[in-house]
Amino acid sequence: MAALGSNSTSEKSGTASEAQSGPDNDFWVGQGPVVLRDPVIKLLSPVSGLEPLSWAEDHRLAASSTNSVSIMELVCDIHSLSQNLVLHRSHIPVPDSACDLKVGPEKEVQTIKESFAKCKDPVVSQMILMDRAIHPQSGRLHGVKYTSWSPLGCDKYGHCLLAFLTLDNHLTIHSSHLHLQWKPLLDLTELYGEMLKSRNYSAQNDGSLPNSIKDLDELQRRYRMQTPVRMEWSGLCSMQQVQTNNACKDVSTVLLAVLMENGDVVVWQFSLPPQGKDSVVSCNTIKSGVSSPSMLTWWEYEHGGRKMSGLIVGSSVGPVNILPVNLKAVKGYFTLRQPVVLWQDKDQIPVHNIKCITLFHPHQKCNCSLVVAARGPYVFWCLLLISKAGLNVHNSHVTGLQSTPIISMTVCHNSGTIFTCSLDGKLKKLTPVFTDVAVEFKQEEIALPEEVAGRRIHGISVSPNGAYLALISNEGMINGLHPISRTYQVQIITLKTPDEAAAELLESQMHNLFRKTDLLDLLRWRILKDKSIPSVLQNNLDEKLQTSGSSTYLWRLKLFLLRMLYKSMQKSPSEHLWRATYREGIAVDKEAGGGEDEMVELSALEELRQGDAKMQSSEEQMREISSRIEEVESQLIRENMKKVLGEVYLHTCVTQNTCIPTKGVCDFLTNDPANEDRAAKVLIGHIMNKMNKQTFPEYCSLCKEVLPFTDCKRTECKNGHRWLRCALSYQACQGVTYRRCLLQDSIASVAEPEDSDWIKKILQGPCIFCDSPLY
Repeated sequence: MAALGSNSTSEKSGTASEAQSGPDNDFWVGQGPVVLRDPVIKLLSPVSGLEPLSWAEDHRLAASSTNSVSIMELVCDIHSLSQNLVLHRSHIPVPDSACDLKVGPEKEVQTIKESFAKCKDPVVSQMILMDRAIHPQSGRLHGVKYTSWSPLGCDKYGHCLLAFLTLDNHLTIHSSHLHLQWKPLLDLTELYGEMLKSRNYSAQNDGSLPNSIKDLDELQRRYRMQTPVRMEWSGLCSMQQVQTNNACKDVSTVLLAVLMENGDVVVWQFSLPPQGKDSVVSCNTIKSGVSSPSMLTWWEYEHGGRKMSGLIVGSSVGPVNILPVNLKAVKGYFTLRQPVVLWQDKDQIPVHNIKCITLFHPHQKCNCSLVVAARGPYVFWCLLLISKAGLNVHNSHVTGLQSTPIISMTVCHNSGTIFTCSLDGKLKKLTPVFTDVAVEFKQEEIALPEEVAGRRIHGISVSPNGAYLALISNEGMINGLHPISRTYQVQIITLKTPDEAAAELLESQMHNLFRKTDLLDLLRWRILKDKSIPSVLQNNLDEKLQTSGSSTYLWRLKLFLLRMLYKSMQKSPSEHLWRATYREGIAVDKEAGGGEDEMVELSALEELRQGDAKMQSSEEQMREISSRIEEVESQLIRENMKKVLGEVYLHTCVTQNTCIPTKGVCDFLTNDPANEDRAAKVLIGHIMNKMNKQTFPEYCSLCKEVLPFTDCKRTECKNGHRWLRCALSYQACQGVTYRRCLLQDSIASVAEPEDSDWIKKILQGPCIFCDSPLY
């Protein structure tokens, strides 16, 4: 095994690298956890909306502005020598046309609005003219109001969807097409308007006739029931769908809750991946009874193998409630019987933001929900715990945290850490500490780097694993005066050290490298800086591989470390430029008859010999690392081949031909004498007996000759036609197009409509080398 054979080489490379990276160790000791990372991203237009920053689970950061949503995707690029963050930028523009809510016949509505605007009663006329939703002619609001990312795995590439709400109340859902291209999938404003029209503008569809829109209250009611305040996605869930053959099939779905200005909550349910209007499974409207609603979020709680769901709604006058959500068609969910009041005082302190965190209670030995809400300068918290007595609710406020109102709050769901930012730019960190009764919070102030301190902060957002914190800011006051022009920037600071990231990667229960991109990027930064793998990480990883050698996650982590080490030892393009060497300089001087001193020549020659020896040593180390990379890649390929053959054995009949080169994969595994894998031999024996000497070879689509399976990455027929092989199924990619992984690491073929479901399942997997999705 590569893990057993690499101990001596890793120790040798580790000692060699430690000797040359002594000063760099001092660099990491003096850095601390909070460091500003380059580059700083400049926005082309001012910040717009509340909570203008949001970080998705697929490591894409959305920044809201008056003209667009700027999207920056953090990529842990294995091909780049730059120590800076690698960010792929894209954007979604704000529509140029104004959104006109449908509340009745167009001509009739226009006439009635004009009559109200010209009313002699100034109370009525001013009320209409100042309401920009009813009367957009008074000045259309242009910009982004709010954005919300869906969970990972919602679009056809396995990425997140983006719900996009503009200031003029236009709500749409967008997905990334071909990685960096965005396209709208659903216009929920239009769909809900058509649905209300079919119900006679009644939220409950009771068939009653509506009042005439000539009544001002009725006109305002129809607009307020279509004006979104906030929207939030639920977690992924599944439901059973009846097929044409009366068989039941599990279909993945996701819910989007939209809070309206009148207190209604519209719950949309979509089948995944969404493909348009046909993806809408249901749309239900819930009367919340909350006056002046301001914020909502999902409450999802798991207890005893059953899942409970609800919606937490906050008000701009103070109260916070949980509303029951009926999910009869969703498997495994049950709901509350009646609303739960978390905070009932109408103290006129608005709820600015709500977050719900699922944590493990160490004293009760079960899961619990921690709800936190930003209310003015305070953080309201509520601990929800289900016991035999029922639902236990403990609540209070964290006071003395900020001296000015909190403008932004973000949460790291992995650790439960809460970050708040106030108007004066103070950044605070809250860490929950459980007690026997409830919970306490450890408060810390984050000392911002010099480049960030003193700037006016508009919003913050933490990366999925808590490695980075993004801030959107502009210049503060300079010498007590406001600047003439403002530059809006997105800056990213570290919250963890590379050593903390390494420890978390080794102990992670989620065995997916792509989900850990922010932590991996910290390791990438350190390896490129030190030109070595941290010895503690190397030793711990080798120990874990010896005890659990079949863990593909650990092998992929080792492959990433070796690739970055190999990349760090390469020369940058600027070092390849021509320059005169010492040998050339000495020869020229001798020809010119210059009276150089003999000692100078000897020292120059000695320095040249040392440089050649150092270069030769570096080349030897690179060859050694390259061979270790090939060993780890071979291990990952073999593990994936066994997985593919397992699917073949379960689903392939003797007389059924498949597009997977089963015989070639079996021969490839058995022809490697260096790897003695008994499980693979047993599996191959069963498959060969099942195939009954049938080989089902692949044929070249150009000349119909047999494509041999001599290499798992490529193939060539006897006429010289070359084809690349799919890294997931090992079939030759002979189509016009094929997919490539995010890090340009491997390719995969596109599933054909005639392929079996189990083959399509294989082709839906991520890259076997880096876990990144394929496009």
